Amino acid sequence: MSDNLPWSEQFRLVAKAWVNAEAAASLLEDTKSAVLAERMSALGEMTVSKAEMMVKASQEWRDNLQTISMSRQAANRLKVQMEYIRMKFMEWQSENATKRAEMRL
Repeated sequence: MSDNLPWSEQFRLVAKAWVNAEAAASLLEDTKSAVLAERMSALGEMTVSKAEMMVKASQEWRDNLQTISMSRQAANRLKVQMEYIRMKFMEWQSENATKRAEMRL
């Protein structure tokens, strides 16, 4: 991201990306049990506990969990970047206030 952009625009761009990443991560997390049920029912007639064990033991399920985790990690990284921009703005604002106070002396 360009440092030439105003702090508000930098924040807006990262916030927009965070909203999208958060929505994607939340959707994956919220549909996890539905996906599990769908995969269990695709196995045919067997006990629920056996079907759950088979699905959760599969590489496909581990890949799904990894996708969910990576999606959440990406959203969290963007949220931290937003907070960094907010902190940089506050530092800049404080420095400017100090300079103005020094000029009045």
